[in-house]
Amino acid sequence: MPADRPRSFSDALPAGGLSGMFKVTAMPTELKVSYWIWLIGGLLGILGGIIGLFGSFVIIAFAPPLGLLVFVLVLVALVLATAQIILAMKMKEGREWARFALTVLVGISLVLAIVSAGVAAGRGGGGLPGFFISLAATVLMWLPNSQAWFVAHRGRI
Repeated sequence: MPADRPRSFSDALPAGGLSGMFKVTAMPTELKVSYWIWLIGGLLGILGGIIGLFGSFVIIAFAPPLGLLVFVLVLVALVLATAQIILAMKMKEGREWARFALTVLVGISLVLAIVSAGVAAGRGGGGLPGFFISLAATVLMWLPNSQAWFVAHRGRI
């Protein structure tokens, strides 16, 4: 586990709030690309979650048990998308624990993509495109230039 892990909830929040979302410091190009992939993916996840909430309300009207299940799953997706944005912003600040957490998120994405592909069975790739995009962002976070940048930021606030 990285030594710079958060010790309180406020440590996990992005420095400067959401206003720092678009300020990309002197990060290596690989990390900048990875950051933007994670950030845009999280924002699209929130947009999809909001649309999914409206869809779950429609399903609740016709099939309440199924609609409630969809509603809970959409809420979980919204929480994960929000966490992805926060983790990406902390990764941009040089926090190794955020990079580690995003890597774990890719593992979860793989499991969900496999389950989704099994459920979709012949109706498309499920969540595989999203998984491969997340995998690319993860690989970029662990390349030598990125690794050196994280080592250089070790011990800073």
